[in-house]
Order: sequence, then structure tokens, then C-alpha cells
Amino acid sequence: MTVTTIPATGPFERYRAEDVRQLVAEFPLAWVCGGGAGEVEASLLPLVGQYDADGALVELIGHLARANPLYNALRADGRATILFSGPQAYVSPEYVGDTAGNPRNWAPTWNYVQAKIAADVGFDDALTEPALDLLIDAMERHRAAPWEPTELGSRYRGMLRHIVGFRARVTSVSARFKLGQDERPETFRAIMAALPHPALARWMERFDQKK
Repeated sequence: MTVTTIPATGPFERYRAEDVRQLVAEFPLAWVCGGGAGEVEASLLPLVGQYDADGALVELIGHLARANPLYNALRADGRATILFSGPQAYVSPEYVGDTAGNPRNWAPTWNYVQAKIAADVGFDDALTEPALDLLIDAMERHRAAPWEPTELGSRYRGMLRHIVGFRARVTSVSARFKLGQDERPETFRAIMAALPHPALARWMERFDQKK
């Protein structure tokens, strides 16, 4: 399946496949929206990305409760919109200081990271346990004592009956990384020095072309 990447229309839409990969890995809880022409259902679900040889996102693996209204909505029409949201924060003129002359003439803004993904969702009972294993491994493998499903004993099998795994095949990716790329170097540095949001500052540093 061919994945369409929406062309950049400005500095905030210029990014690499690895930026999307990092966003999905670092902020895996995404809004999954579906329902076709009927009433739209939406749910926050943790997802794990799958990538091609070039590092481009091609699939998202997840699971949801069979009782979730989104399950029947996507069974009726598998087309979904998936929304990932990364670090975000209000940026006050207070952070700019005197780098813009009179900081009161510098308009406040909001920096953020987002990705909008169109995908075709297919449910698969056989994927349920592998989908959980994939997610648990992604969340636990860096811990000193990673948790494993076997620790639940026989209860785990009972829990599996109430959920179902799915594969979301990506058809298009549209992302926006608004991280101060349009600021003057001195203004950008002032914001970075004053910004009280380490995660956002780290992503701003990632996209800083003024170094």
C-alpha cells in the first residue's frame, strides 16, 4: 500500500520520517476516530508503529475493548483518522525578554507537535495477543524489572476475550511541528532559556536549524 505524505506548505510541515517515528514512540496514546458517514466515534488508544526499510510509518498496531463503540463503528467502515499529539505549551512574551526590542510587541504563541494519519483498520482475533505483547514490550523493556503478562496467571486468558487486536494500514501522513522555526536566533535562544517545559524544549532543539 502506498502512503501519501502531504507536501510541506511552510516551515512547520518540514520534517523527516524519523520525526514521526519518534513522536509515535514517545507519545503512543492517540485519538482513533471512525464511523464513516454516520456518527463519529473516537477513543484514546495506545499504538505501536511499524515502519518500512526507509523508516516511513506504514502500520499502527493496537487493541481495544469489544464493548468500545468504536469497535462496531470501525467494523462497519474501517476508514479511520488517527491523531497523535506531542509536547505543547503556551509561549509568553515574558520568555522573549528584550531580544525583540519591546517584548510587549511580540505576540504570544503556542508551540506544539501533531500528526494526522489516515488509515484502514482491520480487526484480527489472532493479532490480539501479539498486539499486547508488542505494546507491553515497548513500554516495559527499559525498566529494571519488566512486567510480563504471565504474571497474571489464568486471569490473562479471561481478559483477552474482552479485547481484540487491530492493524491500521496507513494511507496518508500529515504532520505539523510548530517549534519556533520562524523565530530569530536570539529570540529562539531566549525562549529556550526561559521555557519551563523540558519535553517541548527538547523537541525545539531537535528542529533548531539556527545552530
